[in-house]
Amino acid sequence: MGVVPVREPAASDTPGSPGCRTALPARRSVLKSAVAVGLAACLPPALAACTGADRPEELVVAGGEPGGFYLEFSTLLATALERHGVAAHARAVATGGSLDNIAELRAGRAAFAVALADAAGQPGGDSAGIAAIGKVYENYVHCVVRKDSGIRELSGLAGRRVAVGQPGSGTSLTTPRLLEAAGLGTSADAAVPAAGTAAVENLGLNDGIAALKAGTLDALFWSGGVPTAAIAAATQEVALALLDLSSVLPELRRRYGGLYDRVLVPEGSYPGIPAVWTVGAPNLLLCRRDLDTATVERTVQLLVHSAAELIPQSSLGVQFLSAESLINTAGVPLHPAAGNAYRTLHG
Repeated sequence: MGVVPVREPAASDTPGSPGCRTALPARRSVLKSAVAVGLAACLPPALAACTGADRPEELVVAGGEPGGFYLEFSTLLATALERHGVAAHARAVATGGSLDNIAELRAGRAAFAVALADAAGQPGGDSAGIAAIGKVYENYVHCVVRKDSGIRELSGLAGRRVAVGQPGSGTSLTTPRLLEAAGLGTSADAAVPAAGTAAVENLGLNDGIAALKAGTLDALFWSGGVPTAAIAAATQEVALALLDLSSVLPELRRRYGGLYDRVLVPEGSYPGIPAVWTVGAPNLLLCRRDLDTATVERTVQLLVHSAAELIPQSSLGVQFLSAESLINTAGVPLHPAAGNAYRTLHG
């Protein structure tokens, strides 16, 4: 069972207050004890039964940008799929993010993909033949600014240059929603943005960090795990801060339902950055709806029984790799074989 991220506690709790948790439990100690308990209630894994005759020759996992959590997780998953014989060969591929990954599934170039629930829930997702294997972890929306920028809240992005994610990323879908919920307009004209408007650029994680360090960008939005390795590395070169995004959550929920959560980036996640509340979105492992039953079932068993192999070294513990939470896919339908596998595991 994975470590559950810090979600919204009592309304009176704020970062640094006695009632608020600002650090997650030790990842591996909690994971080890939880997996031991979970296995006692589950059937033994059937992965050893895979043979060359009944397994795919190759499985492709659509990942994300280098330096981001998606690609780390996808690489570990591909390694585990091959190690445990779910496929003869498996590999992760770098992409722009959630929207690109879903396109890879629809085009038949990938069997699995990681994607934000808000991206997977776009109109046409189900009819396009996409299904969920499970909810694997929480994504944290980062709004990264330089400490010397003077920007302390979302409204301070008016008149500033803001990176909203590269085309094809889940960030590029979520960020405009955040800005609109905050009452900010957007403009592609970086020279003269109108009052109350942010000048937006389609930069991804690595290009955005480079622009922040160079002083040609005021804020970078990024949706990923905690910590994101590339952001943690950047704090060694320039003093950075994260904006509290939780104030827009009521408006986001009013517009888009329960897709988004209030989550805490714990103190210590990034050097020199205190705990801060932000917006979280479930991250899903998706597959093609026509993926064969045996492969889906074996992948579910892998997620449940081999969770410890799927935690990136940089993670503080944001996975949901337990049978109980894997099934909570934010309205995106489970693959029928995945649903059957979870029912079998629960007894």
